Amino acid sequence: MKARYQFRFYPTDQQQQLLAQLFGCVRVVWNDALAICKQSEKLPSNNDLQKLVITQAKKKPERSWLSDVSNIPLQQSVADLGVAYKNFFDSLKGKRKGKKIGTPRFKKKTGKQSARFRIGGFSIKGDEVYLSKIGNIKPVWSRQLPSEPSSVTVIKDCANRYFLSFVVEVEPIQSQAKNQSIGIDLGIKTFAVMSNGEKAISPDYSKKDRKIRKLQRKLARQKKDSKRREITRLRIARLHNQIADTRKDFLHKLSTKVVRENQTIVLEDLNVSGMVKNRKLARVISLQGWREFRVFCEAKSEKFNRDFRVINRWEPTSQTCSCCGYRWGKIDLSVRSVPCLNCNTEHDRDENAAKNINKVGIGHCHDSKRTWRWSKTTSVASVDEASKITHCP
Repeated sequence: MKARYQFRFYPTDQQQQLLAQLFGCVRVVWNDALAICKQSEKLPSNNDLQKLVITQAKKKPERSWLSDVSNIPLQQSVADLGVAYKNFFDSLKGKRKGKKIGTPRFKKKTGKQSARFRIGGFSIKGDEVYLSKIGNIKPVWSRQLPSEPSSVTVIKDCANRYFLSFVVEVEPIQSQAKNQSIGIDLGIKTFAVMSNGEKAISPDYSKKDRKIRKLQRKLARQKKDSKRREITRLRIARLHNQIADTRKDFLHKLSTKVVRENQTIVLEDLNVSGMVKNRKLARVISLQGWREFRVFCEAKSEKFNRDFRVINRWEPTSQTCSCCGYRWGKIDLSVRSVPCLNCNTEHDRDENAAKNINKVGIGHCHDSKRTWRWSKTTSVASVDEASKITHCP
């Protein structure tokens, strides 16, 4: 299986100029190729596009500066455009999982910049990485590469930080898990509640989020293309990066711990795009990174040879007793503790949902058909039932 290893580096002033020129050429080639695709009735092949936007364009005076950079990233830019169109058509035909994606868009000068080198355009010599027509770059090595990389991508993010991202081949790790299975219920106040009783509290992003909102209002009042506006934009980008780095560090550590200790990991298929339409909870939900956590767990399950499962979002995990299978129906989000009216067991709402997720995921859920038939007319807690349910303080 393939994995990415990313390392930060600090280019010299001359290298920054060369990288800026490389990013600009890659962006121009992408935009020229995309403009040709939009004007053509039939999508041209990658070879035809490369001849038009690279080989023939270099002969023109207005594009002669394309010869000053390596040819490999320019070819990869055209190839990436072909992959983008393939993903778009697969999405239209239903061959691609997930949300429908749109057509490729033109790249801008502002924002994230990247250029990809394949074998022949880079080499690793000791602690340094040689990039064609850029020179030797010394990244901050935080770990060793498990194998020879097949490609490296040079990235400049919105906060003007530079990274090298290597694609390498890794072998699955064979290790014995401590537990057979675990169900995880994701939430807002408590990020994850496990079926074994453990809880994971997410970092507090509210302080930096308030600063971002304040700076965004300031940015809206400033004159476009001014130096002060650029300074404010960089401050916002740095705060966004701090939140993203903190969240990613937390999610990586939690997902690694969960995957290492359990053979089967069960999550619930959450409708995040529908949940963020709630204007009161949209910003908080977006900061949690539920989808990112799922992606991490799925990728690491493949790496550690674990079984990753996702149950249906319509399973009534928070409406069913994990002990006897009695279904009490929908309850308000403010209700955190629920006593079962059938077996008199006091349940923590999230822990009960995590246990049900685990049972449904491994196929050992209670047969609740009998209790559901008996209680289907009282799907929402009645007044008497609500009086027995404890609300959070």
